[in-house]
Amino acid sequence: MLGKEKQSGQRLKHILLAVTGGIAAYKAAELVRLFKREGAEVRVVMTQSATQFVAPLTFQALSGNLVHIELLDVEAENAMGHISLARWADVLVIAPATANTIAKLSQGLADDLLSTLYLAATCPVYVAPAMNQAMWNHLATQENIATLVRHGVSLIGPEQGDQACGETGFGRMSEPVAIGKIILSALNEELFEAVSTAPQAKFLTGLKILITAGPTCEPLDPVRYLTNRSSGKMGYAVAAAAVKAGAEVTLVSGPVTLAPPENVTVLKVSTAEEMYQAVLREALKQDIYIGAAAVADYSPVQSIHKLKKQNDQDSLTLVLQKTPDILASVAALEHGPFTVGFAAETHDLETYARDKLTRKKIDMIAANWVGREQGGFDSEQNALQVFWSDGEQLLAMMDKTLLAEQLLELIAQRFKTVRAGR
Repeated sequence: MLGKEKQSGQRLKHILLAVTGGIAAYKAAELVRLFKREGAEVRVVMTQSATQFVAPLTFQALSGNLVHIELLDVEAENAMGHISLARWADVLVIAPATANTIAKLSQGLADDLLSTLYLAATCPVYVAPAMNQAMWNHLATQENIATLVRHGVSLIGPEQGDQACGETGFGRMSEPVAIGKIILSALNEELFEAVSTAPQAKFLTGLKILITAGPTCEPLDPVRYLTNRSSGKMGYAVAAAAVKAGAEVTLVSGPVTLAPPENVTVLKVSTAEEMYQAVLREALKQDIYIGAAAVADYSPVQSIHKLKKQNDQDSLTLVLQKTPDILASVAALEHGPFTVGFAAETHDLETYARDKLTRKKIDMIAANWVGREQGGFDSEQNALQVFWSDGEQLLAMMDKTLLAEQLLELIAQRFKTVRAGR
């Protein structure tokens, strides 16, 4: 933790916390307390509207430093406070970040201290959105979020749940403990800067990545099969993002209607058994395996003849047999790749995801809800809750292309940490 740096004589980490005007501003006070407890030096910037929710004196007392509000502070030594603050910070955390602030930052406006700081900052920037669920889901907000991600900003949340306005949905600011864990972990990672740069950075250069995508089709007879609703969009987005990040990518794809990503080696399969064989042939050549496909758990015992309707029978009994467990098989390989699984759940998401993580002995798992109004199968958007042995991170509802980039940044960070520890 950061307290260890203090004991070893190294300087304290500098966290610049920006608070904007939303009801979740009160949570920022807890963030300051958490950062200070871990030995960080904290300075707070507030927008004018934020001061209507929490008094600046609160943050001054918690941080032990004056709170910065005005862009042009005539009492500052050189009246260039935004530049000195930007250079002081090891990380800029904006929590809560309102829809208005996100819009200003995405457009590059600089009409107050925070927006000017954002443009002047050369350190990593984290944004924790907080707003009404309709505002979060509005196309304008999603486009602004996409722009920030292209700038290299990392999102924390938002989460789904009850909101102050009485509505329910995505838009709740992540809890201070979750935000604090992400920021403090990042500040302690040697590879922090390498994986926190813009998504265009080639942070996967030199790595080979194997990805599965889409559904499998399990034949009932020569003309019928069992399958699922997976479109393959998430897996294909991950493959395209991995190439963009510099990786050499092999994609094992079930039957989909998507165009293959450029510069990706595509191996087309149909059944779970075919996907299993293709993956096991390639796995030992790879550094990372990402199992994004929706593989059938069971396959019918196939009839060699077309099944006929029997007029004297109102039901038909099918005999199903278990398919090979691709994810567990890859994870069990000696000297196998860093293994990332996916879990699509209708309930108890964290419970089932963590069970799968432990039971299959994989390195990470990305879980998402299905059967809901937003995200999941057939959608252009998704949200992921990513788990590993000693941590987790929520990747908010967004376009799957942007989500894939954020997921890969997180995977790269964990992969390099695990590899460095071996």
